[in-house]
Amino acid sequence: MKLEDLEKSIGYKFKNIELLKNALTHTSYAYENNVPSNEKLEFLGDSILEFISSEYMYNKYTELKEGEMTKVRATVVCEKSLYKIAILHNFSDFLYLGKSEIRTGGSKRPAILADSIEAVIAAIYIDGGLKPVQKFIIENLREEIELATKNVGQKDYKTVLQEELQKNGDVKIQYIIVKEYGPDHDKTFEAIVCLNGNILATGKGKSKKEAEMDAARKALEKRVL
Repeated sequence: MKLEDLEKSIGYKFKNIELLKNALTHTSYAYENNVPSNEKLEFLGDSILEFISSEYMYNKYTELKEGEMTKVRATVVCEKSLYKIAILHNFSDFLYLGKSEIRTGGSKRPAILADSIEAVIAAIYIDGGLKPVQKFIIENLREEIELATKNVGQKDYKTVLQEELQKNGDVKIQYIIVKEYGPDHDKTFEAIVCLNGNILATGKGKSKKEAEMDAARKALEKRVL
């Protein structure tokens, strides 16, 4: 795979391709080959990511309070979300890793992939300024932010249910996705919540988390505790 393939995927053509190479260079490769690692870019990218995502939420979701925006940002600007972006753009095919990391599957490791996204964010900013990096971040996090804003004010029924069920001692609580249907861009999920193997309630939602939360809410409403 050539770096040009990655440029096409992320939607940005570097003027200085060495910046992109640096952003993809893990410390293990840097140590073995005496070249700079992506750690400094990662540091800068983390700050850029927080700023741009914060500005986007501030302008788009004007109804959110400061505390709610903080929760949304913490949900979205995290290793899990960045790992998803890396998988989407096949970053594992382009990383420069040391021999030990290659042997131990470093190209698939969430932390390494997430860090590389932050480093590439900084590289895009240095190479092209604020506009292209805004485009990259928002295009890749828009849906995650939208989902997080919908859930931010939602009562955590799963936690409430767990606390209630465990009042009299340890119990086994399970959430199982039993069905999903609809097109990829508009799926509906169905979940059940079980107590010691017995079904308490069924819930539905546009994400697995929403379906599980709905099941917990219905279990509480049925007063099965």
